[in-house]
Amino acid sequence: MDVLCASVAGTLESSDAQVSIEPGNGKLDLTIESSVLNQFGKQIRATVLETLDRLDVTNAKVTVIDKGALSCTLKARVEGAVFRASGYTEDDIAAGKKLPWGGAIR
Repeated sequence: MDVLCASVAGTLESSDAQVSIEPGNGKLDLTIESSVLNQFGKQIRATVLETLDRLDVTNAKVTVIDKGALSCTLKARVEGAVFRASGYTEDDIAAGKKLPWGGAIR
């Protein structure tokens, strides 16, 4: 999925995460800030990268500010940010243009 513009999903509340995404420079650039980075940094990174891979995002700058979010919350925030950045609108969906996610979201 192409990232056409910058977008944000999530909050900076406890047990949530804020995911920002913008068009990249030919590669995937991931930055993670987390209050639990020492304990769960590898799992956070793996969850974000797996979700981006499922959505076929390969060219983007992604920033995650984690406040102790569960993996399911991280996935939802990444998916939301990618959807917003992909350029799809409610009018596209109403016109029958389907989201290219298919079974990618788990």
